[in-house]
Amino acid sequence: MDKKIPVSIFWFRRDLRLDDNAGLYHALKGPNKVLPVFIFDKEILDQLEDKDDARVTFIYETITALDKQLQENGSSLLVLYDTAENAWAQLLREYQIANVYTNHDYEPYAKKRDDTIQALLKKQEILFHTFKDQVIFEKDEVVKDDGKPYTVYTPYNRKWYQKLTPFYLKAYPNSKYFDNFFKTELLQIPALKDLGFEKSTLNFPAIHYKELIATYPEKRDFPAVEGTSHIGLHLRFGTVSIRELARTAYEFKEKTWLNELIWREFYMMILYHFPHTATKSFKPAFDRINWVNDEKHFEAWCKGETGYPLVDAGMRELNSTGYMHNRVRMVVASFLSKDLLIDWRWGERYFARKLLDYELASNAGGWQWSAGSGTDAAPYFRIFSPDSQLKKFDPQLKYIKKWVPEYADFSRYPKPIVDHAFARERCLKVFKEALSV
Repeated sequence: MDKKIPVSIFWFRRDLRLDDNAGLYHALKGPNKVLPVFIFDKEILDQLEDKDDARVTFIYETITALDKQLQENGSSLLVLYDTAENAWAQLLREYQIANVYTNHDYEPYAKKRDDTIQALLKKQEILFHTFKDQVIFEKDEVVKDDGKPYTVYTPYNRKWYQKLTPFYLKAYPNSKYFDNFFKTELLQIPALKDLGFEKSTLNFPAIHYKELIATYPEKRDFPAVEGTSHIGLHLRFGTVSIRELARTAYEFKEKTWLNELIWREFYMMILYHFPHTATKSFKPAFDRINWVNDEKHFEAWCKGETGYPLVDAGMRELNSTGYMHNRVRMVVASFLSKDLLIDWRWGERYFARKLLDYELASNAGGWQWSAGSGTDAAPYFRIFSPDSQLKKFDPQLKYIKKWVPEYADFSRYPKPIVDHAFARERCLKVFKEALSV
């Protein structure tokens, strides 16, 4: 491997696939051979609480598989473990870099990191090319007629469909250009333990969704039924292309499933335009709420020991599998923020720690939707009843029997930690006081 040959670098981040990858396509079509790079970012990894964090295992296994694909094309994946800035300083010392390609990332940390790296490269007169890959529409592509971002989902959804044409769903034909990878011997990938992590025992869902799309509208709200695709993990790390998913739903004429993908893009657009929503309420008045923040109640919620079976089942499913059914996510989030009057940010952080498919934009957006502090047009006094939700969406208690088997024995199952009727009235009073200031 001649390190003096000018190369382009493609920087993998949230796009861990060779096919239909926008930035990689443009890199491979460019004037230089392409050296693929992945950086295990210490600034991200150091913040993870669990040394068996399943997402690190998933990334590790995915880039190992990616490296094998690259080896089939005479190349290899260069994997570094450092801060992004230090890793790029090393790359600049070791390679003659002509261009750098990557895909956009919209989270506040990622935007700041990319600005830093772009400035570092600019000093060396190296161009930093970034492309849209995570979403069908980004940033200002779907906005109001006056150019301002939408802050309510329904009109955003309407405009999204108006803008959609088959052009936006076309796949990038990357495989045509695989000969343009930089030819190199096998590059060493650091071991998981070298990163300070150990292999997780959780199972990762396979990429399967086509067989679920047709029945998704009827089955999606019932947690005991295999009616959802668990595709979120693969979207989060880009092991599947958003264009492929949207195109399939479009061809099936299945709007309900496609609408869920649009919700994801809506929240990414909100985070991009309103980055404060990662940690503060979209509606500032909600930051005046006098939360109770009872730590014992929070611990009971985390463990799935609240005395409300649907809440407890959801939390136990999350703790055991890294996944929670979407309908149940709404119930447990409403219960924490409204029944227990615990700051939605506590729940958002817990989900961030546990969810395999954790994505900042959707997680913060979903939590704020449940707390009433977000973009949703519905008033704050929408408060889910855990018992009513249970009767409606798990009437035969199949989901409960799986995750809360002791519910059948009233002597073993804990009494509710709060009375829902009392909690509802308390929530309305506290929210009203905060919002009337």
